[in-house]
Amino acid sequence: MKLIGSLTSPYVRKIRIVLAEKKIDYDLVIDSPWAEGNQVAALNPLGKVPVLVLDDNSTLYDSRVIAEYLDMVAPNSRLLPASGRERISVKRWEALADGVLDAAVAAFLEAQRPLGERSPSWIARQRGKTTQALKAMSEDLGEQPWCHGNSLSLADIAVGCALGYVSFRLGDIRWSEDYANLSLLYEKLMQRPAFAETVPPG
Repeated sequence: MKLIGSLTSPYVRKIRIVLAEKKIDYDLVIDSPWAEGNQVAALNPLGKVPVLVLDDNSTLYDSRVIAEYLDMVAPNSRLLPASGRERISVKRWEALADGVLDAAVAAFLEAQRPLGERSPSWIARQRGKTTQALKAMSEDLGEQPWCHGNSLSLADIAVGCALGYVSFRLGDIRWSEDYANLSLLYEKLMQRPAFAETVPPG
């Protein structure tokens, strides 16, 4: 299978980590919706990455869909509980982490627009969502060693990618100073090769 995406996309990073943790072989094809002449829209009508191209050339898109598919087809090192309330708990964490990413990405992209075209109020709104969600993450994590249960799950992968992206693109948001428990979790995640080897360049 092939994974289409950029090295700086946090959503692509999430899938790269899932693939590494589950020891699934794949080819990484670097492409970006922002690159001239890109092929992303031909594979995903929404024009977003990641896109997973399966062996039969069918495609999956949206990191949440891809992560769930990979966990289903490779039952080793399960990252999602099979069913019930525990599965919903992990998916809730993933939704919160992806919400942080959605807001942080929106704030970053808006800030890249020409000065006269930017909306400071929009940037402030998205940054506010980011900081509020980080606070909720810290409160939900509490004293637990992992987001859910006693070992790594998709919840931790999603949260780790969100924390890494905020540091990468919105470095003035000092979440590691404000939330010691999130900082400890992130340090633990970064000790895993799948996380350390997928840090965005630059």
